[in-house]
Amino acid sequence: MVKGCSATKSIVNPQLLPIGAMLLAGSMSALAQETTTAYDKTLKPVVVKEKAEAPEGRDSVRATQTTIGKGVQQLRDIPQSVTVVTERLIDERNLDTVKEALKVTAGISFQAAEGGEEDIKLRGFSLASTGDIFVDGMRDPAFYERDTFSLDRMEVMRGSASMLFGRGSTGGAVNLVNKAPTLFGDNQVDVTVGSHNHRRVVGDFNIQTADDAALRINTMVTEADNNGAGSSLDKKGISATYRWNIGEKDEFSASLYHLDNNNGMNYGMPWIRPTASSPTSATTTLPLDPTAYYGMASDYNAGTATTGTFTHTHRFDADSTLKTQIRKGEYTRDQRAGTVRLCQGSTNQAGVYAPNAACPTVTNANLSNFSNATVLTRGTQLKIQDMDTLYAQSDYQTKFQAWGLQHELLTGVDVARETKTVYGARSATQGGVVPTKPATTVGAPNDGAWVNESSRVLRTTSDYTSSGWGAYMQDLVEVAPHWKVLAGLRFDHLSGDYTSYNLSNSNVASQASYQMKVSELSKRVGVLYQPNDLHSYHFSAATSFNTSGDAYSLGATNANIPPEQSVNIELGAKLDTEDQRFTTRVAVFRSTKLHERNTDPLVDLVTLSGKRHVAGAEIDIAGRLTPQWEIYASYMWMPVAKIDVGVAGSEGEGTRPSNTPYHSGSFWNTYQLNAQWRVGAGINFRGRQTPIRNPGWEVPSWVTADVMAEYKMNEKVTFKASVSNITNKLYADQLYSGHYIPGAGRLVQVTGSFKF
Repeated sequence: MVKGCSATKSIVNPQLLPIGAMLLAGSMSALAQETTTAYDKTLKPVVVKEKAEAPEGRDSVRATQTTIGKGVQQLRDIPQSVTVVTERLIDERNLDTVKEALKVTAGISFQAAEGGEEDIKLRGFSLASTGDIFVDGMRDPAFYERDTFSLDRMEVMRGSASMLFGRGSTGGAVNLVNKAPTLFGDNQVDVTVGSHNHRRVVGDFNIQTADDAALRINTMVTEADNNGAGSSLDKKGISATYRWNIGEKDEFSASLYHLDNNNGMNYGMPWIRPTASSPTSATTTLPLDPTAYYGMASDYNAGTATTGTFTHTHRFDADSTLKTQIRKGEYTRDQRAGTVRLCQGSTNQAGVYAPNAACPTVTNANLSNFSNATVLTRGTQLKIQDMDTLYAQSDYQTKFQAWGLQHELLTGVDVARETKTVYGARSATQGGVVPTKPATTVGAPNDGAWVNESSRVLRTTSDYTSSGWGAYMQDLVEVAPHWKVLAGLRFDHLSGDYTSYNLSNSNVASQASYQMKVSELSKRVGVLYQPNDLHSYHFSAATSFNTSGDAYSLGATNANIPPEQSVNIELGAKLDTEDQRFTTRVAVFRSTKLHERNTDPLVDLVTLSGKRHVAGAEIDIAGRLTPQWEIYASYMWMPVAKIDVGVAGSEGEGTRPSNTPYHSGSFWNTYQLNAQWRVGAGINFRGRQTPIRNPGWEVPSWVTADVMAEYKMNEKVTFKASVSNITNKLYADQLYSGHYIPGAGRLVQVTGSFKF
């Protein structure tokens, strides 16, 4: 079979491809080409003819199917917006981390959280802090920097997803799909070298071990002096999956994943004003190269993620499947870093800046007196924690006729147990060691200053144990020709136990314990109108909830607060061209957080007194305009974003909430010049937005441009040269009230891909 062509083919007794072999093969190109193969109810293969769709996965930026809805589903049958970032797009744009891959989907922004982690926002609502990142459909904790080396694709569902996954944010969910063993395919090694001594080797090895079994091993090693935004890289990863009885009635797989990060860290750079008298609205970024690093040489962001997963798939017949997964995870994080701040003197009684011990010569630092001699201080923000997880879930998918109607039923149960322990450093009066971090100057980046981080004495500051279970049922019913109605309901029960440990200066220990119990229903309804095989229109409404314990911590002010409640409404369409090689997805939406947690400043108590909403429109296009010209674009316009009910001193009532850019998105296109040469170019952009708790000013919009040229020597060897952020644009990528993390500057990289 020739990939990428439309042809009619016959399949006679495909012994190695009984039902589901390609449906669960882990390759979207395989999914597209084989899912219409027919089988009788006894699982005996029969002779059929099918028309192959355009390729996907490694061969295209277009996708037609997804697994984010628990089972394998056609995107056109999901009454909700889903963007799929395929392996081809990940490879073409050198998207080595999940954060970079998310940048090519619209509606994404990033908060530079106090803990230093990447707090992902979708439609202005948090994803990572509420646990809305999943790996192969199972929840994945949010505090490590994920790499893309083992990914087949990334799926972004927009809007409420609590009916499928339980507790979650208003914005949506991200599902990372790992590569799975198949009974076909090449082995491949990619070697990349580039700016700042960047070196990356990625291996993808698919080994068929029997007629119905295969082993897939993905490996990665990456090192760099600078990632383009001030952080060094030193990470290694391996993902190994063995799959047997492929396509049989009972299929099994076992996988092990390990990622070891020992990276540097640019925790954050300070904002600055043009002059001492400039208004808050004039606040801007420092005029420094994005690669400039002013942290300590001893700062680092180390961490590990280790998971083991066992999967069993039972096929009752051609239309009914039960998939059960069990995953054990262990995660560590050891972050020793801190914000960089302008060295400001203290103010005297008249409110005028005056020298102090830390800043003996400074006045009010601003752009008018900013120079190589400007002094910068270096803070200490530690984040040291361990987390263990255990998840199990079973999902049943079936099609049947009842009461004269065609049904597609999806139902399942899941259980979870999560434990998290957080450590802090003892102060000097508590018997600890507190290294002193020296100041530096603007003219001395990478000054090599170092302190002995291992001298700190750690203690346990808190631990959290949560458990929960959920059960859901969803039915997609064809109520009339071309019309389908979807309805789903889920029940969740969650409990959490949190203990904080306090240590006085006299080393007297005390503790405080808090508990949380939550029982919630989540709903989802939708209507689909599908006049033909190319067009699908939908309307949907869904609810979501997230609890006080989403961040794995509780306290006296929030332990007994009910969950926040949200609702999403969406009207959209998915349109394919006649040759099914180009897809357009459009939608208009309104997301409302009905009950948002706020802290009452009078009594310092968390209440559900807040309300906010956003509304906008979005469009995705992907596929081939011509056989040579391939395009991917994702764009969101969010003109409406408002705090309807807020609290004074925070994001005030009537203001636009933080991290809600007016415009955001990405565009990428490639053109096949001839049999050997292919070129590509694209942009990423994000409109103006406000950092958290700073309603008085907005961060300027930005656009970065990337280019690529690829030379195919033969079927086995390909070379690619790429330049990202070709203008070396300085922009604030991750935002916080007192600091920002710059986006990566210009990066030049060359990759050699070798198949065998």
